Amino acid sequence: MNEGISVRTCNAADLDTLLSISIKTFRDSFDEFNSPENMLLYINKTFTRKGIEREMEQPGTVFLLAFDGRKTAGYAKIKASENPQELTTGSFLEIERLYVQKAYIGKRVGYILMQTCLAYAEKKKCERLWLGVWENNTRAIAFYEKHGFKKFGQHEFILGNDVQTDWLMEKKLKVESRK
Repeated sequence: MNEGISVRTCNAADLDTLLSISIKTFRDSFDEFNSPENMLLYINKTFTRKGIEREMEQPGTVFLLAFDGRKTAGYAKIKASENPQELTTGSFLEIERLYVQKAYIGKRVGYILMQTCLAYAEKKKCERLWLGVWENNTRAIAFYEKHGFKKFGQHEFILGNDVQTDWLMEKKLKVESRK
């Protein structure tokens, strides 16, 4: 039964759910484009219980879970981070991950997660959001462009032993002047 999409901040009790959806959505998104060896290397390095736990404990990091009733539909990770060298002034947050289960693609879950990330950044008086997206992920690039993100650079992303190129994209936010 579809009870509507809701989003909430993760807590320590969500660790297993977050780990499971992280692996599943990453595999769903990239398995067909990468070797099994490189996928396994990346997943075993990035999506471990201890690794996700450490990420959750990082100051300035927030994980969001999207639910369709009781079913996990997607997640996002937004964090304070070191900014790319092209972003030198202002206050920034990074959307490091935004993934939706295959069954929910095109059903506004990504939109709702993005709106939640934007609201979070605006609440934090952030001037810009930025993210990295694989240059060949045309669906994700179109999604980000639809939400006002523009390419400002690129960097290397290492998936296992494969060096790939991520586009760096940013969105300028309307921030009320501080008084």
